[in-house]
Amino acid sequence: MPEDSGDGKAPEEEGDKAPELEVDDVSEGDGYGDEAEEGQKKAPKKKKKLPPLFSSAAHYHWKQCSAKSGHHYIPCVDFDGDGSQRHRERSCPRSPVTCLMSLPKEYKPPAPWPERKEKVWYGNVGHPRLSSYVKGHSWVNRTGDHLMFPPEEWEFKGGSKHYVETIDEMAPDIDWGKNIRIVLDIGCKSAGFGVALLEKDVITLSLGLMNDQTDLAQVALERGIPATVGSLGSKRLPFPSGAFDAIHCGDCNIPWHSNGGKFLLEINRILRPGGYFIISSKHGDLESEEGISASMTAICWNVIAYNSDDVSEAGLKIFQRPASNEMYDLRAKKDPPFCKEDQNKAHAWYTLIRHCLHKAPVGIEERGSEWPEEWPKRIETFPEWLGDLQTRVEADHKHWKAVVEKSYLDGLGIDWSNIRNVLDMRAVFGGFAAALASKKVWVMNVVPVHAPDTLPIIYERGLIGVYHDWCEPLSTYPRSYDLLHSDHLFSRLNNRCKQPVSIVVEMDRILRPGGWAIIREKLEVLDPLEKILKSLHWEIVMAFRKDKEGIMSVKKTTWRP
Repeated sequence: MPEDSGDGKAPEEEGDKAPELEVDDVSEGDGYGDEAEEGQKKAPKKKKKLPPLFSSAAHYHWKQCSAKSGHHYIPCVDFDGDGSQRHRERSCPRSPVTCLMSLPKEYKPPAPWPERKEKVWYGNVGHPRLSSYVKGHSWVNRTGDHLMFPPEEWEFKGGSKHYVETIDEMAPDIDWGKNIRIVLDIGCKSAGFGVALLEKDVITLSLGLMNDQTDLAQVALERGIPATVGSLGSKRLPFPSGAFDAIHCGDCNIPWHSNGGKFLLEINRILRPGGYFIISSKHGDLESEEGISASMTAICWNVIAYNSDDVSEAGLKIFQRPASNEMYDLRAKKDPPFCKEDQNKAHAWYTLIRHCLHKAPVGIEERGSEWPEEWPKRIETFPEWLGDLQTRVEADHKHWKAVVEKSYLDGLGIDWSNIRNVLDMRAVFGGFAAALASKKVWVMNVVPVHAPDTLPIIYERGLIGVYHDWCEPLSTYPRSYDLLHSDHLFSRLNNRCKQPVSIVVEMDRILRPGGWAIIREKLEVLDPLEKILKSLHWEIVMAFRKDKEGIMSVKKTTWRP
């Protein structure tokens, strides 16, 4: 793990240079083909022999993290495990985390979907601040050992369904579930907006902000609703440019107009050209509204609808980002200025937000110059801007569809009725997530920062994901996921991390007890990895080896040292 300089920066080579959009050849058949490393394709020169990722002679003696580190601890967010102090920006510990997170005393597995959407065990997420918050809000109540979420209740009167219907009436072109597939909901509260959109085949990612000490993003994840933790600060969010079809901010009290509209410039970067920004407020703040309007005008966002709804008692505004650059040329004042060529809009890992405006793509060969196909055609559409990658993405799609249907759904011993939150640790083109799209699960696709940048392709297909460096902990709560999928992640690390075993510890942190992991690896990695997992008392349910490759299906237990 890179040494922390105290300012939260990643190592220079990762933060400043984005990898080219190149990918390894897709393996055929059973998926055990020996995929060529990037460097092997370019240079015939002799490759230096690297030491083994995990020492076969190592013995593992685990300790539980101190009480201070608590069972809600997010290493790169919290100063202390109880969440009483949090970093304003992502800032990871100097040394890799190698202790195991404790479990809540009364931890119980979540109910199957969709029951968990409206009822979760309080003991899994409870703490004093959350308990106090529950007492003051009608959309959540504590009944015995459960937190209950009445479907007709929401933070706005009239409920979330009425709120979504109001947006439909204001802007029919939004066309949820067809034209609009991927939404970012900023400031995770009840997550009711995302729940209402689930019925319309829209996937909404709730962004829990780092200053939220009530941990509502953790509650959303426990309910089986997509969520992640992030900061609207000095650095970009870990999403590609032009990723989201729409972005929503419901009474989130973010000063969009402050610091020269810096936050708004980041939203402009990640919103698709022609995409929608929906903002609502219970109490109109005239000074704030004037400031926001001025900032919107400066970046040429058009107000397409405004409504003060008597039922919800909310003021709703819908803005649209320009789909072309013609509007920008008409600006009387060129502030913010256009970004320079070296201020790449694609860079998103530990990259500062700049006071500049990114132009919309113009050429047909550029991603974002045209709106994607309607959902669900979108997931199997491989647009022309992919160029030579078209055939690879298509082959990857067919490959994972076959693997999931013929092997994963029946052959690994996994009870899929208890799986809702899934994490693909090395997603490439999102083929694994696409193969599960018709199932009652959602998949967070992770594209490692040292790998080719394929995350824009994943979003273009109507799926969600984040950039991440697996040498650091993920920005999510313990026990966030029901299933982890790792396809040749460890063998692709090229000895980047100081202690690769910390990734296994991180898997243990973010996977719930009773949750599953599917691990595909080279045998030189899989064999010592199996030993590590057994030392953690994970149950090896199925293991299969063929030639130099193998696959394991493993289940995490409730064991703690």
